[in-house]
Amino acid sequence: MTQRLSPATALLLTLPPLLWAGNAVVGRAVHELIPPMTLNFLRWLLAFVILVPLAWRVLRPGSAMWTGWKRLSLLGLLGIGCYNALQYLALQTSTPLNVTLVASSIPVWMLAVGALCFGKPVSRRQVLGALLSIAGVLVVLSRGQWSLLLAVRLVPGDMYVLLATLAWAFYSWLLTEPKDPPELRRDWAAFLLAQIFFGLGWSGLFAAGEWSLVDAHIRWGWPLAAALLYIAIGPAVLAYRCWGLGLQRVGPAMAGFFTNLTPLFAALLSAAFLGELPHLYHGLAFLLIVGGIVVSARR
Repeated sequence: MTQRLSPATALLLTLPPLLWAGNAVVGRAVHELIPPMTLNFLRWLLAFVILVPLAWRVLRPGSAMWTGWKRLSLLGLLGIGCYNALQYLALQTSTPLNVTLVASSIPVWMLAVGALCFGKPVSRRQVLGALLSIAGVLVVLSRGQWSLLLAVRLVPGDMYVLLATLAWAFYSWLLTEPKDPPELRRDWAAFLLAQIFFGLGWSGLFAAGEWSLVDAHIRWGWPLAAALLYIAIGPAVLAYRCWGLGLQRVGPAMAGFFTNLTPLFAALLSAAFLGELPHLYHGLAFLLIVGGIVVSARR
């Protein structure tokens, strides 16, 4: 049963978009150093190594991980194998503006998947919240100049982002179903490690296909090493932990609105790294996005 959106839960759901915004910046920065599928595989391999000391018992024969392997394999495919791999792939073939624009549809897909596949009704309040939140994203993307949006042209690479958002929507709703063994649900590190274990199989398969189909190469160095360390600890372990905990409290429909904070955080991070000062439209976008969250959270 979902709870009201408390300040603590709001903070939990705000941290993942902040970390994921950094993930997008880093993914774009290293896109010429490493192939996208390989980047995703190495990211989760490092996350696996980080979590093993905390939850190694779940890997033993006869543990709860093996009894629920089918469901965990599906979660691993959607959340580990597909979501970020598709985003990294999109950054190879599409512009950051297009990628962020398509990804801003996540709240809509959350509501649609919940209604069509999980029998969750959609209220007018949630629709209004989604519209306000997306309006805030459009303000960031257009930099306050709507003519910039008219110049946007979608390319085939944008379909990768659309598939990523669908995968994330299904992954988030599946997390709320109480079908996992209780011993896994009680231990967040074990639950995430089990997902990563099966997700590594999927992401490893995708990476192997990448190396067999394209002229892949890796340019090792400190920039790539630092990038891998960040995306393994922050956007992977910490963000997924906070996201899963927030989902259990308020549900995917409510949590989905927080993902639209990602473009705003991305703009602020880019401003910090590039030395550009925030503009008035950043404040307007923040008000619209937060307004969408507040409207949707009201009972």
